[in-house]
Amino acid sequence: MTTTDLRLERDDLTRERVRDLLAEHLTEMYATSPAESVHALDLEALRAPGITVWTAWEGDGLLGCGALKALGGDAVELKSMRTTAAARGRGVGAAILRHLLAEARTAGATRVYLETGAEDHFAPARRLYARHGFVERGPFGDYVEDPNSVFMELALVEDQSSR
Repeated sequence: MTTTDLRLERDDLTRERVRDLLAEHLTEMYATSPAESVHALDLEALRAPGITVWTAWEGDGLLGCGALKALGGDAVELKSMRTTAAARGRGVGAAILRHLLAEARTAGATRVYLETGAEDHFAPARRLYARHGFVERGPFGDYVEDPNSVFMELALVEDQSSR
């Protein structure tokens, strides 16, 4: 796959493949973290005002998804980052992340926050975020300290889309 083969589009969450990928995401989150530490959004929550979902496609094949949740002011939260098993290791996650960061900048955001797992299972995600400039921080918004969560933040003060 090259980045020219990847098509990212705003999604209305009506396609079965997208709904299945999001259901798989939730199932995996509950299988790898205690229920009280799972902050992944279900389909209905992703349809709420202030949340925009994008999906990544190669031809008619779904490769992944990601979302931005408006937090108020100039801040957004990264949500529902997921790639299909077949897309892992191909740069799809990085391409989705770059797209979401570009969308956040276009919307006027100056800060992007995220919560991810602290377990080893989430180490590749934490490395991806760190490569794109995210740094660890304490809880934000309605989150509380949780040994199973890692909170991260990125200040959108420079163009990092070339990473």
